[in-house]
Amino acid sequence: MYKKKYYSLYIHIPWCLKKCPYCDFYSLIISNNNLYKDVKLKYINSLLCDLDNDLLFLKKKIHIKSIFFGGGTPSLINGKLISYLLNEITKKIYIKKTAEITIEANPSSINKKNILEYKKSGINRISIGVQSFDDISLKLLGRIHSSKDAINAINTVIDSNLINFNIDLIYGIPGQSLKSAKNDLYQTLLFHPKHISWYQLSIEPNTIFGKYKPKNLPKHNVLWKIFKEGKKILKQYGYINYEISSFAKEDIFKCKHNLNYWNFGDYIGIGCSAHGKFTMSNGEVIRTIKNNNITKYMNGHYLFSSNKVNNYNIILEFFLNKFRILEKFSKKEFTLITGININSINSNIKKSEKLGYIKHNKDYFIVTKKGYLFLNNLLEIFI
Repeated sequence: MYKKKYYSLYIHIPWCLKKCPYCDFYSLIISNNNLYKDVKLKYINSLLCDLDNDLLFLKKKIHIKSIFFGGGTPSLINGKLISYLLNEITKKIYIKKTAEITIEANPSSINKKNILEYKKSGINRISIGVQSFDDISLKLLGRIHSSKDAINAINTVIDSNLINFNIDLIYGIPGQSLKSAKNDLYQTLLFHPKHISWYQLSIEPNTIFGKYKPKNLPKHNVLWKIFKEGKKILKQYGYINYEISSFAKEDIFKCKHNLNYWNFGDYIGIGCSAHGKFTMSNGEVIRTIKNNNITKYMNGHYLFSSNKVNNYNIILEFFLNKFRILEKFSKKEFTLITGININSINSNIKKSEKLGYIKHNKDYFIVTKKGYLFLNNLLEIFI
């Protein structure tokens, strides 16, 4: 009997109104959403052809448990086009009735008409990129919306009865104090979101911040206080910290799409610069990257590269994901997913334990509080 294997589907929409200086995702700037409808439609149809190619490569039945529209700013695509895309996808693959379907949205691009169209199309979760409720912080982050815009956008989502929404927040913003970071959290909590993504600003090399490092970044002791106090506040308000930067009001509101990544699950990535991961029937893990040239992509050159993940990298990739989840996991899972005997990394495990980064027994691993605090150091042990 055929056993269903559930995948996630990531759909990349590259257009945005402004490139944020901290963002290293592929995006294309447009002004005032001044993008011809036929260009958008051509891109949507390119996504469908891209998907066809991946399905041909996989040569097996595909069942989808989550879909995520990321960007760029996916909410620059109207609900009718999203509906058309999802309808066409359902003709090609089976989407689970309980599938989580998320779209990212910039507060400045949210309006009630679109939200209602998104709901009608099948989208049941929205992730709102607020980042901060402080206008000075928003300006420093290069965001085009104001605090007032963010509040109006969240209220629009609530008024539209889209119950499952996430609010994205950043801490560690230049010049940010403990009080300011806590104010962002308290303002967020007024809206009772089902999910909060609260992560530290990171300076990536291929970004404006990477090239011109911002001044007045909070010191490590301030970041530690923000981290510690913030987690305490969220716990007091009933949020489950199930991953380093993720907090859910209840288990059912944990982000299924991201959990699939962190559990080293398989996913299809379609769209300009999108990434995918497939485990083949022989156990090989294949990574795909799509073309990041929008012209070439829309002219049918979808795949940029497809590579087998070797044993050296698969160990790091496994722990890079699994160590983010705040719960123990089975040692058998390591061998089952990677095909590598756990004994081959005994020295790495012992070193991690000696440094106080992990605890383990014959059956399970679990990362300690120190391990989460020094996650990069922990991961370096497995390189």
